[in-house]
Amino acid sequence: MTPDPGTPSTTPRSPMPSPEAFVPHVRDVGPVALAVIRDTVGMEELPAFFDRAYRQVLETIERQGLHRLGAPVGVYYGQPGETVDLAAGFPVSGRVLPDGDVAPGELPGGRVAEMIHRGSYDTLAASYQKLEDWMREQGHTAAPIVWETYLTMPTPEGNPDDMLTQLSWLLVGPGTPSGDDDERHQRR
Repeated sequence: MTPDPGTPSTTPRSPMPSPEAFVPHVRDVGPVALAVIRDTVGMEELPAFFDRAYRQVLETIERQGLHRLGAPVGVYYGQPGETVDLAAGFPVSGRVLPDGDVAPGELPGGRVAEMIHRGSYDTLAASYQKLEDWMREQGHTAAPIVWETYLTMPTPEGNPDDMLTQLSWLLVGPGTPSGDDDERHQRR
């Protein structure tokens, strides 16, 4: 599966991000409708969960006559531990109807701290730490929701060092939801 080069409010607007996109920054984003599968899974189960979720979501949105509007996303709720509460899916052109495990979701609008990570998923922790340190230095407060937009997907012939993942961390502040009581993301 090859992701689209851009998603409104969640990915850079050009196929090759600007150098500034690789350093932490804040921007305002609008809400984005998603079709997702949400579950709590063990960290070792993430690759299988993402593979299953993306396949099922794509089948569902095609059956329902919706269109994918951008790159795949992984949305993380709360602090990961041995398990993680997450949703995986795609931005879509309309509201998906619940179908099996597939349900409507939404990336919240508001202010986000973000940056693009270059490299394999195994090295994401360092970029998250960089983003978190920068937010603290700038006086920002993070909400308990972060999402990854997979601008490039791993392929057997691809170089993991060339993969691009946009990290977007919702901020708490005036006019920004905290995520604590957000009914849009309640467990089913």
